[in-house]
Amino acid sequence: MPRRTAKSSTESTAATGLALSELHLRLEYLEKQHQSILKQIKRKRTELNNFVERTRSLATEVVHRTTNSFQKMAQLDQEIHDLFETIFTTRKFGKQTLKKIQAVYHQLQFAGVISVKPDTSQLRAEPNDEFAPNEEDFSTQSPENFHQNQQWQAQETTSFGAGARTETQQKIRSTFLRLAEIFHPDKAPDSKTQKYHTEIMQEINIAYQEGDLARLLEIESRQQVGEKINPNSENDLTRKCRHLEQQNQILQAQYENLKRELRQAKNTPEGAMVSSSRKAAKQGIDAVAGMVEAIESQIGAVSQIRDFVKDFQQQKLTIQEFLAGPVSLYSSEEELLQDILEQMLSELTR
Repeated sequence: MPRRTAKSSTESTAATGLALSELHLRLEYLEKQHQSILKQIKRKRTELNNFVERTRSLATEVVHRTTNSFQKMAQLDQEIHDLFETIFTTRKFGKQTLKKIQAVYHQLQFAGVISVKPDTSQLRAEPNDEFAPNEEDFSTQSPENFHQNQQWQAQETTSFGAGARTETQQKIRSTFLRLAEIFHPDKAPDSKTQKYHTEIMQEINIAYQEGDLARLLEIESRQQVGEKINPNSENDLTRKCRHLEQQNQILQAQYENLKRELRQAKNTPEGAMVSSSRKAAKQGIDAVAGMVEAIESQIGAVSQIRDFVKDFQQQKLTIQEFLAGPVSLYSSEEELLQDILEQMLSELTR
């Protein structure tokens, strides 16, 4: 019997040692995975922030360099609207002629040459179906606005489902509360420590508000306040492994969210502008200067349209000359706009 007891004890010790060894290997793997995901998140977050900053910087430059041009365009736009209003309110036309002149006005708007006025339908005077705008062509859609998703919102689309979202929020909240308990300024023993804790709490609060578990864990690691475990305790090692598995799953979801946000940012008109600007810069081209040049070219074309309408308003042109359209109005740089108006005016003179 004593021998059997000794053998059982030896077997138990061997089994425990094997279990601890496996747990140590598992823990080592999870910790490496944990650090790897944290680094990936940090790199992707930096990439996203840099891209957003480049977008803002380019937008600021575009606004600064195109403001005068857009002001000129807006002034021309208003002048053309005012000229047509004067034409409709001061001149007498036959019913069919009025319809054709109104159709010119509407086609200028719907072709994007001038802005669309909400009240212009009152001036249409029951136009013929021949001149009625195609409903599909003039349907308007709201501009697609890019908004960077906060992590709380991003969790709504994660593949882990509602249960995982609740678990994620609980994990973030528990980490926040644990750090807040340690670094609350009111618990600091002196003014110097209180100031230091206040700075850390600002970081903690920002990370919590953004639902950024990675930052909370970075703060925890930097401050060396993580959970202490007994490396010879199977229970401690098991609990630590389970804890890391949960964190890694949440961190991986956070990393996927960051990748998606960056992809969405690049797919916006602003993002496309940044990409085009960078490609142009590599070729020694100033993309913004090209944009300004294009706007100035459009201003030239719209100015000629304004002058043409003004001549008609001042009765320097006959109705037939006006409906026939401007002659030699465009340079080769305005071919697209010319095609639109030529097609429009050709329909009016049928």
